[in-house]
Amino acid sequence: MPAQPPADALRLSWEQLDALVERLAGEVMRLEPSTQPEAILAVSRGGLVPGAMLAYRMGQRDLLVAVAEHYDESGRREHATLIRMPPDEALRGRRILIVDEVWESGRTLQRVAEAAEAAGAAVRIAVLHYKPSQSETTRTPDHYAETATGWVIYPYKGGE
Repeated sequence: MPAQPPADALRLSWEQLDALVERLAGEVMRLEPSTQPEAILAVSRGGLVPGAMLAYRMGQRDLLVAVAEHYDESGRREHATLIRMPPDEALRGRRILIVDEVWESGRTLQRVAEAAEAAGAAVRIAVLHYKPSQSETTRTPDHYAETATGWVIYPYKGGE
């Protein structure tokens, strides 16, 4: 059974989620045209909804999915486990925006980014919430809507 959120967890509404996605989309769309993403790689499960929302906002039709896990039933894994990535051909030579809901340790997103880079992609990472005090990697997200320190509950997660 996953850990229960604390009483003071930040509970986002759909409207707040939409505003965060709008902020991210605006930031990414201000990039030079030569650095604009050619595809979005949403990290399942938490990044699926924000990834799809970003794809709509940015007019991006190529939405790919990576399946990675950093948490198990006890609430934590020693290392991020990459379960599934798109085929190398879908990534090779392309600019990919990796999307997830939150950057905590950063290990899951770092693992996904390394796999995409190994396939020949140029990657940028976008998250709704960045928790710099919890990051365990030297890499940081390229784009984030806001920072957070505590637990965030997204409306599509059913209250966790």
